[in-house]
Amino acid sequence: MDLWILFGVFTLLMFIGTPIAFCLGAASFATVLYLGLPPLVVFQRLNSGMSAFSLMAIPFFIYAGDLMVRGGIAQRIVSFAGSLVGHLRGGLGQVNIIAATMFGGISGSAVAEAAAVGGLMIPQMKARGYGADYAVNVTSMAALIALLLPPSQNMIIYSIAGGGKISIADLFTAGIMPGLLLAASLMVTAYFVARKRGYPIERFQGFARAGRLAVIAIPGLLLIGIIFGGVRSGIFTATESSCIAVVYALLVTVFGYKSMKWDDFVHATMGAVRTTAMVLLIIGTAASFSWLMAYLKVPLALIAGMNAISTDPLVVLLLLNVLMLLLGTFMDMGPMIIICTPIFLPMATHYGVDPVHFGVILILNLGIGLNTPPVGTVQFVACAVGKITVWEAMRSIWPFYGAGIVVLGLVTYIPAISLWLPSVFK
Repeated sequence: MDLWILFGVFTLLMFIGTPIAFCLGAASFATVLYLGLPPLVVFQRLNSGMSAFSLMAIPFFIYAGDLMVRGGIAQRIVSFAGSLVGHLRGGLGQVNIIAATMFGGISGSAVAEAAAVGGLMIPQMKARGYGADYAVNVTSMAALIALLLPPSQNMIIYSIAGGGKISIADLFTAGIMPGLLLAASLMVTAYFVARKRGYPIERFQGFARAGRLAVIAIPGLLLIGIIFGGVRSGIFTATESSCIAVVYALLVTVFGYKSMKWDDFVHATMGAVRTTAMVLLIIGTAASFSWLMAYLKVPLALIAGMNAISTDPLVVLLLLNVLMLLLGTFMDMGPMIIICTPIFLPMATHYGVDPVHFGVILILNLGIGLNTPPVGTVQFVACAVGKITVWEAMRSIWPFYGAGIVVLGLVTYIPAISLWLPSVFK
């Protein structure tokens, strides 16, 4: 009965449109009351969930991303990407993906990437004869690359949800190859879809122009090396690197590009504060929810149920992927990571899956959910920028979904894709 109350209250509130943080908190409170535990337990767990020092990295990375978008770094990265791949079939689609890959290594946020790169690319693509659905689908799927590349905020959340024992440096490193693989698969897909639709080829503007744009974009792109190199080498932690990212973003946009205005600075600051408040409230209430699931031995029950179906690790991973894909369509990614990790990570390690490898699987899997209704946040942002309905985008997104699923399958069943690069740095 206790599990029925926990999941029943949560599901009921979610379906009537209650914000996820309040769904998690109310379900936890109702279950604690039913179990006869002190209600203070919920607030203690909420507080402890938000008090982890490593969580400080999230607001600062959010802030750095906002500063870079408003300070013009994204525009310069898009221009540089255009000089590299704009001459390929469906050139602006290819530019979109390359720009998303570069900016993803700076922002760490799929939603920020969809808004920043999509805001620049979708209007241009529509003006040059590309279908609005094509522009939106390329943007929304390419935005998922940011989830895998450092400084992915979701990698940090996963590490904390896993008990804080999983190396953030290893997670940052493990996501690089899958992220690049996703980018390559989307570029191939965009090419064939553009070819089928007869989209134009942009004129190659020469290596000299590409070189000039590269020099202009270098100050922004250097941040990728600073974050990854510093964390990986142990010079500073992920939390410290987020603070350095904010300072560096301010220096580049204010003194380097001289493109940061006072109003932009204020809007970036307020936007980061609002986003941080929402994220931390979700993390806190999800911590209470996760503690109750552990208290009620949900992971052990699921392991027993999975053993009844199959003990083959390959089958178990397939079942976990299908389950996470379904769950990812109904909830946003942050709370899903916090809820799923305490349940699925013990199951995965029980069958011999490395925690770092499973983190990449989980984040890529739930990332695809960000692009799937009814709670497809990234898709909603891209559709809003492209001024089309979600239904219009869904009718033609299937080739891009297919590319994402293929990459998910490769990452799941070929651990070396995720684990080889971290092993190089050991």
